[in-house]
Amino acid sequence: MPGKKILVVDPDAASRTFVARTLQQHDYTVLQAGSGKEGLIFAWRDRPEVIVYEPATPDLKGEEFARKIRQDSRTSQVTLIALSSDSSVARIKSCQDAGFNEYITKSGQAIPALSDAISRLTGISDAGSRQGGLLIVFLSAKGGTGTSSLCANLAMNIAYNLPEARVVVADLVLPIGSIAEIVGYEGPQNLVTLADLNPADTTPDQLVSHLVDMTNWHFTLLPGSPDPESSNLLKVGRIWDLVTSLRSAYDFVILDLGRSLSRISLPLIQHADVNALIVSTDLSTISLTRRLWEYLQSKNVQSAAMYTILNRAVGLEGLTKDDAQKIIGLQINTTMPYLGGNFAMANNQHLPLSIKFPNDTASVILKETSRDMAALAKRLRAE
Repeated sequence: MPGKKILVVDPDAASRTFVARTLQQHDYTVLQAGSGKEGLIFAWRDRPEVIVYEPATPDLKGEEFARKIRQDSRTSQVTLIALSSDSSVARIKSCQDAGFNEYITKSGQAIPALSDAISRLTGISDAGSRQGGLLIVFLSAKGGTGTSSLCANLAMNIAYNLPEARVVVADLVLPIGSIAEIVGYEGPQNLVTLADLNPADTTPDQLVSHLVDMTNWHFTLLPGSPDPESSNLLKVGRIWDLVTSLRSAYDFVILDLGRSLSRISLPLIQHADVNALIVSTDLSTISLTRRLWEYLQSKNVQSAAMYTILNRAVGLEGLTKDDAQKIIGLQINTTMPYLGGNFAMANNQHLPLSIKFPNDTASVILKETSRDMAALAKRLRAE
């Protein structure tokens, strides 16, 4: 990606210069700083797309540098890569927890790994994000809105209505995924185990071989983290790798983010063909959704790519569709009726609502909504 501006911060002048010269050979614009404080000045003043930082920098350790970078609106979304002589597991984890996107240990393979990381982590902003399978992201501003249930059921309807299409659902909800429980998957593979594999072992063909087709649901599943402890081990830097491989192998890649909005999930939302925003009818959720939408607008997410679903998940009470639209400032495309215990019963039996209750009004709405979303994704991709 020629033209990217990269800041390299390392107190070792020889190491810093070597990295900078190598990156310049790839047509990157490279800035250099020999201290953490100088690095902060450069970062806030020059706004690089990528910062490569040595966590052992004496005046500002990597963890503190990352916190300062993430807490400032000018740099909160920058790609932050650690390039370090410290290979300890504890240091790697502490840096990732503090906000580094990737941690690379200095070695003979460090420069190729760094180049790959820069291409991978920033490549989502290039034209490549508009290639491959259509990307549909499900998200909400608050838990309890039925996002995962709607994600699974709408994905099932897309796959059923388009039998020639290959559809995969990836559960990216942290710390615990929920779609495996809904569809009845109990196998060993999940987001954490696959992210732990070497990139060479998660090519499109190989990734497909790791995943399971959920027969009743007509789609393939990448399950989420099975528990909070496992989610702590997730190599978050691999998520876009996995999504890219999925998009190379499937016609529709449907991601469930739940309310997991972060620097990890934001790029997926920004470059999705369609974002399915799930809203319930209570005032607190609608108010939070307005704040979420205002934030997404500030990150250049376009209203044309939003598909808003008002889900009466908890009953008939709450605001009307018109009231919700006025508060959020966004058109509501579909309203799901209150289903009583039908959704819960279908989920408990690991069946799609359209199979368990084929004549229910909600099943008809799910079918129509899935067609609308698929058509919108195709139309926006073609523009």
